[in-house]
Amino acid sequence: MKISTKGRYALRMLLDLAEHQQDGFIALKDIAARQHVSKKYLEQIVPILNKSNILQANRGFQGGYRLVNQPSEYTVGSILRLTEGSIAPVACLDFEPVGCDYRDECITLPLWQGLSKVIADYLDNITLQDILDNYKERSIDNYSI
Repeated sequence: MKISTKGRYALRMLLDLAEHQQDGFIALKDIAARQHVSKKYLEQIVPILNKSNILQANRGFQGGYRLVNQPSEYTVGSILRLTEGSIAPVACLDFEPVGCDYRDECITLPLWQGLSKVIADYLDNITLQDILDNYKERSIDNYSI
């Protein structure tokens, strides 16, 4: 499984909003500058996040975006499912029941199901807040005089 640029940039954008949530609405140009990401690319990601009620938008002079909920309420798994469509390691697991005519005889199916469970369990138990807390903790540990 490879996470696309869309998934990675969406995650970075949401983390930026989480980190700056006390600043109110944040302009895309500011996020783009801080994250070294194209504003045009972020503009393509925003509709996906807006449609899922993750972002609140405000137009006008003080316009921009902010998270609807607290960073602790958004998991990496849910964000990646929005942007990637699936986080399954193999295509046959994108369907329930497994979408393969060979499923009853597939010797590797349990392997892929186990891997899919590990991936989902891991990503569904990490929130935006967890990532921010981890980053702050690492930053404190790297402090030197």
